[in-house]
Amino acid sequence: MPRPVHFEIPADQPERAVAFYQKVFGWEFHKWDGPMPYWLVSTGAEARGIDGGLHPRAHPGQGTVNTIDVPSCDAYVAKVTAAGGAVAMPKMAIPGVGWLAYCTDPEGNTFGIMQADTAAR
Repeated sequence: MPRPVHFEIPADQPERAVAFYQKVFGWEFHKWDGPMPYWLVSTGAEARGIDGGLHPRAHPGQGTVNTIDVPSCDAYVAKVTAAGGAVAMPKMAIPGVGWLAYCTDPEGNTFGIMQADTAAR
């Protein structure tokens, strides 16, 4: 059964958000060396919970996004649209990680679906 494996927090002032989550929860942040400003978030070494990311907010009202691990991005995009959802951003490659698409449910909530690159494991 597909499960959430990653979250993303948008922030108007990423450095302020990083400081907040570090102070409140002790989370660790590492700036990603990629084409856009992005911080990887480590929420702890325990088996429970997931890690995530933090990035500059792209537009007003943008909320936290949970990403769900799926065996096939294409198959789940088809399932999402057949069930009344929509594709918000088509499948794209994340080098060394896999393939990611953003979708919305019928209520307008955004979520990601991620197909891991088995060669990267």
